[in-house]
Amino acid sequence: MTNQVLATHAEAKSKRQTRWLARLWKHRWAYAFISPFFILYAIFGLFPLVFSLVLSVTEWKGIGAIKFTGLTNYQRMLTDSVFWQSFLNSVTLFFLYVPIMLMLALILAIILNSPRIKGFGIFRTIIFMPFITNMVAAGFAFRILLTQNNGLINTMLGSVGIAPVPWLESVMGARVSLALLIIWGWLGYNMVLMLAGLQTIPGDLVEAAKVDGASDTQAFFKITLPLMRPILLFCSVLSLTGSFGLFAEVSALTGGGPTNATITPMIKIYNNSFQQFQFGYASSLSYTYFVIIFILTLIQLRYFRDKT
Repeated sequence: MTNQVLATHAEAKSKRQTRWLARLWKHRWAYAFISPFFILYAIFGLFPLVFSLVLSVTEWKGIGAIKFTGLTNYQRMLTDSVFWQSFLNSVTLFFLYVPIMLMLALILAIILNSPRIKGFGIFRTIIFMPFITNMVAAGFAFRILLTQNNGLINTMLGSVGIAPVPWLESVMGARVSLALLIIWGWLGYNMVLMLAGLQTIPGDLVEAAKVDGASDTQAFFKITLPLMRPILLFCSVLSLTGSFGLFAEVSALTGGGPTNATITPMIKIYNNSFQQFQFGYASSLSYTYFVIIFILTLIQLRYFRDKT
């Protein structure tokens, strides 16, 4: 009886494999045409992901033998003050620029969504243009404007008797300057998202509320704003991941200084990788930051979902 069951099972398995091979051969040209994507993704996507995970438990300088170290790299983070500083800087920058940026983006989107505004496309393009501007060039331009001694902003302040402000030389000044650069560069992108969200809200809802006696302010806070929560969630999640992924803005404007006041996780990973050649430690940093961002994103999603 047992032999019959095993024989039946083997026969069924053989038939499934035969059907699978026949189906694969039947659609061979379709698979052949889509295979380049999967091959390239495996080489440039999956392999680096898996290799960096392996490197996170090793010590490697880019050449020579790879030395297995276990969880030493992860233990090292606990006493790495720059690691904690980069995490704190990202959170600080998030609260410095995200509320202001999203509020301004929503206000601009509401203004441009009004039928009274003429030349809607022109204004939208002008506000969106900083997003497509090279951020490295923008960072150098901001540095020229905000330099303490010869910067244009301090020169203008000096002409009215105000002492030069250490925009890039002080801890808080550097953070505020970086936040201003990020707002300038990403305001238009978030405004376009907000504008798209506003245009999906049926105008009948707002009109019905006004007919029932609601003012424009009440209609906004009771109807428009609640319906905009998914867009606000999307923008805030993007801003959260962007705060931990800042590189070009920081590199061009402050370089992470002064005294690591603006160093971010990406700058920290870059320094450990390509300046100190600690690829194992840099890989462990990457995965640690990924877990942190993942947890914070889940918290955001849960909070907004409950509110919605």
